[in-house]
Amino acid sequence: MFILFFVPMSHAQTGAQLSGLVQDEAGKPLEFATVTLHRIADSSVVKAEFSDAQGTYRFSLPPAGQYRVSASQVGLNRMWSEPITVGTEPITVPALKLTAAGSTTLKEVKVIGQKPLYERLADRTVVNVEGSPLAAGNTSLDILARSPGVTVDNNDNLALRGRQSVLVLIDGKRQPMTGSELADYLRALPADQLKSIELITNPPAKYDAQGTAGVIAINLKKDGRLGTNGSVQASYGRSQYDKYTAGITLNNRQATRPGQSVNLFGSYNYSDRSGISKLDMHRDFFAVGPNRSQTLTGTSDQANRMPMAFKSHSVRAGIDYSLSKQTVLGAVINAQKVVGPARNGLNQTSLFDETGTLTDRYEARSTRSFDAPNLSANLNFKHTFSTDANSPELTADADYARYTSERLQELTTLYKLTGRSVLLMGDQQGDLTIWSGKTDYVRPLSNGGRLEAGAKFSRISSDNDVVFRFTEGDITTIDPNRTNRFKYNESITAGYVNWNRTVGKWNVQAGLRAEHTLTEGRQVVGDSSFTRRYAQLFPSAALKRAFGKNHELNLTLSRRINRPSYGQLNPFRIIIDPTTSGSGNPNLRPETSYNLEFSHTFKGKYTTGLSYSRTSLPMISVVQPETDSTVISTNVNLDRQDYFALTFTVPVQPAKWWQIYNNAVFYYSHFVGNLAGTALNKGRPAFNLSSNHTFTFGKGWSGELNSSFQSGEQYGFLRVRPNGQVTAGVQKALWDRKGSLKFSVADLFFTSKVRAISSYDNFVERFYQRRDSRVATLSFSYRFGNDKVAPTRRRTGGAEDEKRRAN
Repeated sequence: MFILFFVPMSHAQTGAQLSGLVQDEAGKPLEFATVTLHRIADSSVVKAEFSDAQGTYRFSLPPAGQYRVSASQVGLNRMWSEPITVGTEPITVPALKLTAAGSTTLKEVKVIGQKPLYERLADRTVVNVEGSPLAAGNTSLDILARSPGVTVDNNDNLALRGRQSVLVLIDGKRQPMTGSELADYLRALPADQLKSIELITNPPAKYDAQGTAGVIAINLKKDGRLGTNGSVQASYGRSQYDKYTAGITLNNRQATRPGQSVNLFGSYNYSDRSGISKLDMHRDFFAVGPNRSQTLTGTSDQANRMPMAFKSHSVRAGIDYSLSKQTVLGAVINAQKVVGPARNGLNQTSLFDETGTLTDRYEARSTRSFDAPNLSANLNFKHTFSTDANSPELTADADYARYTSERLQELTTLYKLTGRSVLLMGDQQGDLTIWSGKTDYVRPLSNGGRLEAGAKFSRISSDNDVVFRFTEGDITTIDPNRTNRFKYNESITAGYVNWNRTVGKWNVQAGLRAEHTLTEGRQVVGDSSFTRRYAQLFPSAALKRAFGKNHELNLTLSRRINRPSYGQLNPFRIIIDPTTSGSGNPNLRPETSYNLEFSHTFKGKYTTGLSYSRTSLPMISVVQPETDSTVISTNVNLDRQDYFALTFTVPVQPAKWWQIYNNAVFYYSHFVGNLAGTALNKGRPAFNLSSNHTFTFGKGWSGELNSSFQSGEQYGFLRVRPNGQVTAGVQKALWDRKGSLKFSVADLFFTSKVRAISSYDNFVERFYQRRDSRVATLSFSYRFGNDKVAPTRRRTGGAEDEKRRAN
């Protein structure tokens, strides 16, 4: 109703117009000429537009007065109309004929520019991946892990400025995954397909309220060239294992009738990557006495070696059809099939009593495989109510997605002292379906403001069925403690309004988002279920003030939520080894946070930021004791988390050919809660440093050096030791910059290893984890077809929609 109220008002702006033609000397129409409307009184620019395929341009009538129109195009002289008196009637301007400029007789001059790798904007940091040598043959997860303030822990959880619970968008769409599932998806997405990554710590109301730590928006490449064009890429990487990627993109953009055009696009990517994860652990189990005194009851030592492999096929195809200059319809289909071939892992464990005497030793061999195809489709619509650059816009999106998975596991355990052998087999089937619809309306206001409003609805259904069979000797039985079926449904209805206005040197933004959530979960075995219904408001505000040319202050405030993923709620057991299993937690509750950030920018480059957030019921990953000799990996709610941060962004250019982008985050996280009989009231100062160096050597050569360091930190019951890495790459442009050859080495000194201690009153675990992260990669890419880029009018992409949170 709110949107419909404004639609009739916007139509009133699309009445009388000022129009005309732009032609060459022979009288033929000129397409994509820049047409500008000037006010005669002060020579100011009122509006600008491009001519279409017929050389036609149109402006909605400006306020009454005297104006002139100019037209220009590269290689042609600018032409001016005679003075025009504007009233209330339509006006047709005599044709403007552009003549060849004398400069066209000169030899061709090429101006080559490239965006900096990192850009600090008022409300976000942008990583311009396109063209970076470090993108060569790497995965999207590799590039994300090297972005300022972003870290990936040993369980593949993403963190932004030391805080987890981040909302990840790809081309404005949520991905239905978290943790290792999301990490596997990003590993299957080649970095060569990325255009940019946006890191937004305090997003406005138009974004979903999900993600207490903020939003990471990944934008894929879009080809804006006319005619038929495309690109191909291939890479080979080598650690101890082989890593292959290859892909092709195609695009065809054609004008059909006046004001109409069709753009067809598609891509295919293949990835075949192998690797290994190594994990060594030492565990101490205690009996807890008076005053939290500890008495050792047993210990264990483990060595885990798990080879990893996956192959993926990704297909994307779509169409954008311009019904007119003001209306565009689009459709996109994405399909992906990720297969994890069977790989044999080995776990060797020794168990000791309190005196250090060996009580048992076993060798567990695990074979795991998975098949996870998914399909998603999007229909989108955009309409601008006039050709004016400040016209109101209405966009709408409808999405459907289905994700299926089949995971098989065999765990054979041989107990060395007794000779006992046990086989455990698990078969898990998963099915996730998402329906989502969203509409957004944007209306410029006459007082220099901007009003945005929107609504959305999403419906998610998840069905997971797992069967575990236990075999000892000749007897096979179904394991009732691990076999179950979990069904989960979730509906979210949301609406928002956001207002923005600039007055002098002040810019003010205020927004409010309302979300109503209904969730239903049921375990078939045991017939246990839950239903949760809640509605919440999420305000956001921002205030920006410029002081002269060199200083700018920003203040932002927001309230956000982080709902548990489907996998985090799923109580299924994943058997890691005979003493370790993973499970979801159906009692997990959403966490909410208030976030405040104040920043100062000097000369548009150097930024200092102070931020604070308080999170209620923070969700954290834990490995906690389950019995006196076994542990479980799961997610739990604590009572509270307080977070303070000081951020510095310092770009430096020592020479024309050398640019440096430095980022530092100093933060303190304090956790309060209780788990496994252990009270937690602990925090620790920490910091994250990153420095990226970009080199331009000339003759098509360029290079890049990236380094990062994460200090030790406290995360709930887990204390992590410092780690970091250095990555370097070099690139050579070929064939008039149509091709490029890149070589890079990730984790040059093999220092991205994780050492940590998880401590409870009755249990302490020390672990050391590393992967084959030192990878040398050679990559080649080539783009072909027409190089002419079509100018684009102001337009917004698809809605920032659902698709997330599945395991």
